Amino acid sequence: MNLDPETDLVLTRTVNAPRQLLFECWTTPRHLTEFFVPKPHKVVSCDLDVRVGGRCNTTFDVDGTLMDNNGVYLEVIPNEKLVFTDTYTEGWKPAPEPFMTAIIRFEDAGDGRTTYTAIARHRNPETRQQHEAMGFHEGWGIVVTQLEKYAQTVMARTMTIERIIDAPAAVLWQAWSDPATLPQWWGPDGFSCRTKRIDLRAGGEWVFDMIGPDGTEFPNHHRITRWDAASRIDYTLLWGEDGPRHADASVTLDDIGNRTRVTLRMTFVDPGEFEQAKGFGAVELGQQTLGKLARFVGVT
Repeated sequence: MNLDPETDLVLTRTVNAPRQLLFECWTTPRHLTEFFVPKPHKVVSCDLDVRVGGRCNTTFDVDGTLMDNNGVYLEVIPNEKLVFTDTYTEGWKPAPEPFMTAIIRFEDAGDGRTTYTAIARHRNPETRQQHEAMGFHEGWGIVVTQLEKYAQTVMARTMTIERIIDAPAAVLWQAWSDPATLPQWWGPDGFSCRTKRIDLRAGGEWVFDMIGPDGTEFPNHHRITRWDAASRIDYTLLWGEDGPRHADASVTLDDIGNRTRVTLRMTFVDPGEFEQAKGFGAVELGQQTLGKLARFVGVT
């Protein structure tokens, strides 16, 4: 990337966390609020639509003063690069007083580490100098330190289950996104689902009982927060209908030819929940669930 020292400010750090997780933190509201401004300031609102032209809106609380920061994404390369700007707001409406364009790059540094580069690009040298005087290097340095610390806490309570299935992503998506078919295969071997409500979309939900081989009922409530056709679903897991939240999950479908890498990640609310899930065999049970998906679409 060509940098202009007259208008660009640059911060580069090696971060002890994988780039996939750092990208996830930057593109998920519940994560972004944890690190995006130097503490004790905080993010009190975050509304992201992570696609080119999608909104990138946050509100900061700085010593009791609320500051709105509205913009759009200009470039989104998963796990590699984010570009967003306050030059425009959603719908490509020009902003009256633009300040900068931010470029965040994530490069694999080996051993689960990431070379993290943040670039603030300004419309003229005067704005760059103003931002530098405001404390760009110190402030953005604190942010990346907070990001690293937070990402490590996420890693300590995240469970990842992965399986490669010999079927195209579109076929798996159909099985996952159809209210008639999802309950037919969801759950470990010997389990079945009894649906109470199902509305598969962003903002939708699935309320159901998982019924074990011995007839034991396990109430579940999934609230869907993201729904990217044929590629990704994010949802929150609750202990029963409108019960306490115990994990945030995402499933991604990555096309690899006529095969698909299915990745299911669950980030538990605390390490205790993670250890409890690991103790009752959640990884093995998750693999059984993905195995049932494979058999459902005709793959043995």
